[in-house]
Amino acid sequence: RLRRRSALDMLDGEARLVVLGGPGSGKSTFVSYVAQALAGERLGAEAPAAEPNLKTLRAPLPEDSTEADAGERKTARKPQPWRHGALMPVVVTLRDLAAQLPAAGEAVGAENVWRYLAAELKTAALPGAEGALRQHLLQEGGLVMFDGLDEVPDAKQRREQIKRVVEDFAASHGRCRILVTSRTYAYQKQDWRLEGFAQAPLAPFTPAQIEAFVRAWYAHMVLSVRFSAAEAEARIELLLRQVQRNPRVAELAERPLLLTLFARLQTDKGATLPEKREELYHASVDMLLNDWERMKPGRTGASEPEPSLTEWLNASHDAIRKELNQLAFEAHRDQADLQGMASIEQDKLVAALLRASPNPEVKVARLREYLRDRAGILVEHGVGMVQFPHRTFQEYLAACHLANDDYPDKLAGLLREEVLRWREVTLLAAAHAARGNAEHPTWLLAEELCPNVLAAHAPAAQAWAALLAGQVVVAAGQHGAACKPRNLDKLKAVRDSLKGLVLDAHQLPTLERALAGRVLAELGDPRPEVSTLEGMQFCWVPAGPFTMGSEAAFQGGRPHEVNLTYAYAIGRFPVTAAQWGEYLQSTGADAGAARGGGGNEPVVRVNWHEAQAFCAHLTRTWAAHLPPGWRVNLPSEAEWEKAARGGHQLPTALAAWPVAGLAAALSAPPPGPLQPNPRPAREWPWAGEFDATL
Repeated sequence: RLRRRSALDMLDGEARLVVLGGPGSGKSTFVSYVAQALAGERLGAEAPAAEPNLKTLRAPLPEDSTEADAGERKTARKPQPWRHGALMPVVVTLRDLAAQLPAAGEAVGAENVWRYLAAELKTAALPGAEGALRQHLLQEGGLVMFDGLDEVPDAKQRREQIKRVVEDFAASHGRCRILVTSRTYAYQKQDWRLEGFAQAPLAPFTPAQIEAFVRAWYAHMVLSVRFSAAEAEARIELLLRQVQRNPRVAELAERPLLLTLFARLQTDKGATLPEKREELYHASVDMLLNDWERMKPGRTGASEPEPSLTEWLNASHDAIRKELNQLAFEAHRDQADLQGMASIEQDKLVAALLRASPNPEVKVARLREYLRDRAGILVEHGVGMVQFPHRTFQEYLAACHLANDDYPDKLAGLLREEVLRWREVTLLAAAHAARGNAEHPTWLLAEELCPNVLAAHAPAAQAWAALLAGQVVVAAGQHGAACKPRNLDKLKAVRDSLKGLVLDAHQLPTLERALAGRVLAELGDPRPEVSTLEGMQFCWVPAGPFTMGSEAAFQGGRPHEVNLTYAYAIGRFPVTAAQWGEYLQSTGADAGAARGGGGNEPVVRVNWHEAQAFCAHLTRTWAAHLPPGWRVNLPSEAEWEKAARGGHQLPTALAAWPVAGLAAALSAPPPGPLQPNPRPAREWPWAGEFDATL
């Protein structure tokens, strides 16, 4: 597999490097931190004690336990490599440099960088420092970092100029190390590539890096006197626990921008993030939208800050949000690829904002310039294009639109037409519509998605709709004691539909079929065979020979014939968490390490002694239902394999009985003749190779 290397490791090894990453991946933060650390080291004793320096720059990266070799993880990890000392750091923001370049097509080169630096030094009240800096870089070298290769205004027209400037500066300053940052999608196009530069994409945060970020965030909050050390530690544990147990949050937290968003939400809004997914996205979108709309400091040299977007457009937050919702819906609807975010033409964004604004004085060109420098709910993605920072926000805003547009009919219609595109949107739209009144919108959509019990082999869209109906009811908490009597028939229809999905292997893919089972468990699985001990069912296995082992098995497992001279019955389903819980409650046995998910999922982490005690309990409890001499036990390896593979002779039809019918059934063979096993040496229940989808 690919080996992860730190960004500093790459920068240490490559004199000419382009670091790639998407919006919010940490490119500019890396540039800023490296610059601060090198500057802090050069300042030495004059720098504040907390200032970054070479020691902090080279600090070992946080390490996940899975990344360390077993038995070799050391307490003192190696520092990151940096062999070049305290180089003079120089940061060039290419967006600002491009604004000072001559007209497109005119000659440019390294001197344009020096004009930019001279202007920056003058603004910083260091008008005479350019000569000394130039001499230092030419004679002793330094680290010059060009940030945002593809993020310049009119990038398409300016591309050749920007490339020429960077390449000429690198060629004429041979003692300098050069770092460039760019968004991945743009640099992968051949016409953006820099001659002689290596490239490295930034990887998502690992769990250990997420934890280190959260701890560093709250350490700063303690220094800022926002929280006490004890309060900060409690919030750290809460946030990390939520990231670890919620796969969707964990996926978002891998991106520094969005992890920062979650940390800000927790800091500003309360001790923990909202538990419900829709509430979390609602709060996140609001914060991103506020970042996008808020008043920004003016450009260098400007005396007044720029007004907020709402002030400048004379439009309300709600009006802007409504237009963004529709923009997200249309982008999601029209996106060809079902992965990632849609690219949205900036013209469409401008048109949407103009629709939100009653201000006839807004100039389109000025609005484009205004949006260009803003990041938040939308970010630039190529020439004249923008996108949402993550697909989650695109889906959520599209859901908000559909929750207010002919709900639930339009939403259900879209889902039936294209399930995979609208699946997440449907769940989010249902949750959004149910804000403040979960009952009515939830059952309105559930009825539309699941109007009646599924027939056998129903159309795929109907199967998916039934699964989504169950998820919607669970998410809204409209089941169990919370279900009003008037909705019990609707709940039964949803449950029966999910039961059909679980029992029929052909209506949904395997993972979704398993999900249907988990949702059914939440709603209350009506099947006694997986919910109660008395409801357990057993399947008949006749006496006789069978083929045991396979060519692919471990050494000594070659196929050979084994003859079991007795018949037996084996449980039709694994023992479930609900059945194990009933056993514990009736016997008072120690729960031990046993675990189970939903009530209908197999119980796991049961040791041999606990399993034997369970079997002994059933033998005693079911004494009246078992023929003389019969008992409940764990199957031997041979009994297990014969039940799975079948003997040389098979029953003509499945024979399965509940506990109450065992005495009569086990006293005599099941009715009907046996038939030859067409695949007595099968390795899987089906013919041919292993298929993970079955």
